[in-house]
Amino acid sequence: MPKNQEPSLSSCGRSSFMNNWWTWSLLSAFFAGLTAILAKIGIQGVDSNLATAIRTSVILIFTWSLVWFTRTYEQLGSLPQRAWLFLVLSGLATGASWICYFQALQLGDASQVAPVDKLSVVFAIVFAVVILRERLTWHLWAGGALIIAGALILAWKT
Repeated sequence: MPKNQEPSLSSCGRSSFMNNWWTWSLLSAFFAGLTAILAKIGIQGVDSNLATAIRTSVILIFTWSLVWFTRTYEQLGSLPQRAWLFLVLSGLATGASWICYFQALQLGDASQVAPVDKLSVVFAIVFAVVILRERLTWHLWAGGALIIAGALILAWKT
C-alpha cells in the first residue's frame, strides 16, 4: 500500500493493519488523549517544569530501552549530520511544547487544554506547505478550518 493511501478495513489483515500510518496515528492519538488525563492528575501540586522533567526521564528510559531491544542503536554511527541537526531541533521543539503543555494543564482544564494543543495540526499543515513545499489542497484547508473551529468550541468556557 502506498504510504499516503488510506487503508481500507477490508484490506487490513493483522500484519498490514499494524504496518500502516493510519493504525499508528490512531494509537498515537489514543495515547496522547490518555496522556492529557494522566498528566492532569499527576501535576496536581507539582511544579510544571519538574513534572515535565519526570515525564521526559520516563520517556528517555522507555525509548532507549526500545532502541536497545530492537538493536537499532547500531545505526547511531551512520546518521548524517543533517539528521542529527533536525532531530536535535525537533527535540528542542518537543521540550518547549511539553513545558508549555504542562503549564497549561496546571492552569486550565484538560478538556480545554488538549483541544487547543491539537491546533498543532494546523501549524504542522502550514509548516509543511511553507518549509517542506507540500501541496495545500482543499481538504487540508477544510480540515484545518474544522480543527480551528473545534478547538475554539471545545476551549470556550461556559
